[in-house]
Amino acid sequence: MPDDISIKEFPPVREMVSDEEWQTRVDLAACYRLVARNGWDDLIYTHISAAVPGPDEHFLINPFGLHFHEITASSLVKVDLKGNIVMKSPYHINPAGFIVHSAVHRVRPDAGCVIHTHTVAGCGVAAQKHGLLPITQTGLLFHGNVAYHDYEGLALSEEECVQLGKDLGEKNAMILYNHGLLTAGATVGQAYVLMYFLEKACAMQIAALAGGGELITPRAEVQERVSQQAAATFGFAGSMEWAGLLRLLDKEDPSFRT
Repeated sequence: MPDDISIKEFPPVREMVSDEEWQTRVDLAACYRLVARNGWDDLIYTHISAAVPGPDEHFLINPFGLHFHEITASSLVKVDLKGNIVMKSPYHINPAGFIVHSAVHRVRPDAGCVIHTHTVAGCGVAAQKHGLLPITQTGLLFHGNVAYHDYEGLALSEEECVQLGKDLGEKNAMILYNHGLLTAGATVGQAYVLMYFLEKACAMQIAALAGGGELITPRAEVQERVSQQAAATFGFAGSMEWAGLLRLLDKEDPSFRT
């Protein structure tokens, strides 16, 4: 993490980027703050990325060494799909974070934001062979729409980058076995809302299994009906929720906008 003197050597980021990129930076910084607020962060070791508007295939990711509650619009690091930092910054990035997120951004140009977490509930379900079960309404929102990726060790290899992208396919939610959760959305708000419900579904599943009783699984036709209903609903995820979440952060601590 750089000291204050080295940071002052760089011109203000707001003066070097477009209005569209700045808005993406504000939204992404807000997402980091919300993830920290929810307790989904893992010190400095998980990541959220957002595609920079424009044709250059650049994306923004967290500066390695800052905790999520410290991240601001200006501190986010801009990189290309090879992991090169493409705009001067006093910060560096985590190579493992780059591998996971570049895997998605390479194959999914529609993915404006990618969120990856290591939560207790998410990792709990990721350690279960059957994956996410259709046993709650929240879990059913993802029925037939969750991808799975086998654990291959710390995400540092190009080979895993390619395989992860293939495994995700066209789906917007993924369980990385023995590792954690991932969501992709057209916007930061959409990716966040998807992760909110995926995390909640995992927590509900862990609670249900811990209860020790016989589980109730809805009929197959009901599972399919909810899946179809959710497909339409999730297309609008984040469109209404995001503004209220920003107002919440502005009330508590608006420094994410700096």
